Amino acid sequence: MTDRRDQLARNLATVESRITSACAAAGREREDLTLIVVTKTYPASDVRLLHELGVRHVAENRDQDAAPKAAACADLSLTWHFVGQLQTNKVRSVVSYAHVVQSVDRPKLVSALSAAAESAERELNCLVQVALDAESGERGARGGVAPDGIEELAARVAGAPGLRLGGLMTVAPLAGPYAGRQQAAFERLLEFSSRLRADHPAANMVSAGMSADLEEAVTAGATHVRVGTAVLGDRPRLG
Repeated sequence: MTDRRDQLARNLATVESRITSACAAAGREREDLTLIVVTKTYPASDVRLLHELGVRHVAENRDQDAAPKAAACADLSLTWHFVGQLQTNKVRSVVSYAHVVQSVDRPKLVSALSAAAESAERELNCLVQVALDAESGERGARGGVAPDGIEELAARVAGAPGLRLGGLMTVAPLAGPYAGRQQAAFERLLEFSSRLRADHPAANMVSAGMSADLEEAVTAGATHVRVGTAVLGDRPRLG
């Protein structure tokens, strides 16, 4: 366990250095950016080590992995983000532990999240996931609403009991006009965020960037980056 802790500490230090350098180059304060460590496929023991090392935001993308892990770490002071495509039959479980759902991309999901949050007497922070590879009325290959659907979906979240509109999230697209152009994609998301905040000033979260492109996200103005492999390394998958 000591070896694993040392490995995670080294990896975290490297990621922190990358973030600090990117913030300095962009003329931003380090405090303006939140690191979310994506712990998908890694065990609860890693989450506990990360907490010891100062990590306070963790993310998961599959409820079947996340629910038992969150339960095993319930004694820790952590903010849990759900970042994967979410089916409505998993909503009640996700709402039981997640503080933030970053992958809201359709009205049916908004309704399900609202009902579950009300039932659990919780307030859930929700981000609208934007698919920069989606045509009007479609969902993206990796989830997300088409850009012309942001306003309507955001209004639904903002008006739903038990939910709070936190902002926007995107995953760098693998196809379409922004494929291979991560910084341009993230800058486009920031444009959408600026428009959103005109009507919803508190919706100021912009979640973008992962292990390979966190610098581009910082440069574009993201407030949150989601880093997995660069912190946890390559390990056998669970299950």
